[in-house]
Amino acid sequence: MQNRKIRVGQVIADKMDKTVVVAVATPRQHPLYSKTIKRSVKYVAHDEKREFHVGDQVRIIETRPLSKTKHWRVLELVTKGEVAEIAPKEIV
Repeated sequence: MQNRKIRVGQVIADKMDKTVVVAVATPRQHPLYSKTIKRSVKYVAHDEKREFHVGDQVRIIETRPLSKTKHWRVLELVTKGEVAEIAPKEIV
């Protein structure tokens, strides 16, 4: 059995059916200036039960191709994201 890649990232979109977009940020050091730069990659991942929402931090695992762009699936929830609730203002 081969080892599958595992990444930890934040859900940035959940409007598709059974699909979430996860942004994975990796710190890299600049080769000349030695400054740490944060690079971000977006992965399209399968979410069968539609239980993950924007702001959640999740762990994703590589899987067989499920569609044209979907090659990852959500393994587990790491931390629940905080969603700011906006109350509608009363109309005078």
